[in-house]
Amino acid sequence: MKKRILAAEIGLLVLLTLVGYIGRVEAKDKIHALYLPLADHYAAAVVAKAKYGDKMEKCDYSVEMMKSVPSLRGKFMAGQADVAYFVAPIALDMFSEKPFFRCVSLVHRDGNALAVNDIFAKRLNLPAERKDRKPTPDLANEMAKWKKETGKASSCAIPSPIGTHVIVLYKYLKENGKTLSIEQGDGDVIAKVVAPPQSAEFLQLEAKGGRAASFEQSLPWADIVETEGQGKVVWYSKDVMKWPLGHVECIMIATDDAIKNKREALKELIYYIHKAGRDIEEARTKGGPALEEIATLVNKAIPAHTVKAVSQSLQKDIDAINYSNLNVDIAGTKMIMDLALEGGILKKAVDITAFHDESFKTELH
Repeated sequence: MKKRILAAEIGLLVLLTLVGYIGRVEAKDKIHALYLPLADHYAAAVVAKAKYGDKMEKCDYSVEMMKSVPSLRGKFMAGQADVAYFVAPIALDMFSEKPFFRCVSLVHRDGNALAVNDIFAKRLNLPAERKDRKPTPDLANEMAKWKKETGKASSCAIPSPIGTHVIVLYKYLKENGKTLSIEQGDGDVIAKVVAPPQSAEFLQLEAKGGRAASFEQSLPWADIVETEGQGKVVWYSKDVMKWPLGHVECIMIATDDAIKNKREALKELIYYIHKAGRDIEEARTKGGPALEEIATLVNKAIPAHTVKAVSQSLQKDIDAINYSNLNVDIAGTKMIMDLALEGGILKKAVDITAFHDESFKTELH
């Protein structure tokens, strides 16, 4: 009888232990994130998920790849995600519309580039090495010359009319005495919205039609164009939009609900995103097998990004993008906002302090 009671007590203890364990597992807060297949999101959506997803104790992290900026924006604004990764100007525009979220981290700095098709490339004397290519007046002059010769401005593909990309393009042209129109107008260049994955095809189609064209897009698309022999990279945004540590580009926004009710899980996620960023930076510095490992990881998650193109985009000597210093940068975001307002790219300023939540600052160890 005593043995049966003892066995029952042991069984009950085991059951309670299992229940407690299951309870701890279920206590993880689910955080669902939306992203686009861009180098912008390698650390946050690919490396952090692949390397550290199973190590997170408080966060059950899931990611969903979206096909376009409008679909990403629409889904987040409909309340169908806790977190999303956006270029800063779009997030600022969304905040002016409905301020139910905050910027809690950066996910990279710098990271976009301007590339041209073969028609423009033949009119430029570009250095052989991409690391030596800088935003000289040459391209701006050729763009204006093309309009004068043909009577029609060349097109430059951008991912969104409210992106850092168009701000960088506006700044470059303005500094060289040229003008930009979006979709239509009489500018020296006409910016046209083209989804990043279609931007290489856009350059080819324009070239086949005998038209000089360009695009200003996130990496690795510019590098894909060059590695595939479809055009040339002319310059990188880091040399147009100069800023200490690299200009603000893509940021992490989290809903107020997630900030309030999933705070510890969100804090853990941000820590691992920053850690993933450091991993990429270390791989970039080491090069060789270390960089190829990261590029292979990215290619597995985003097959359209070839290992070769990813490796080229992350080359340390070019340093076109960086995943360091990812705590929020209020002054850097304000610089972006002010330029966007000046160029008519953003219509309304926001309270830049209210837009940010600095309490998720991370120190890696």
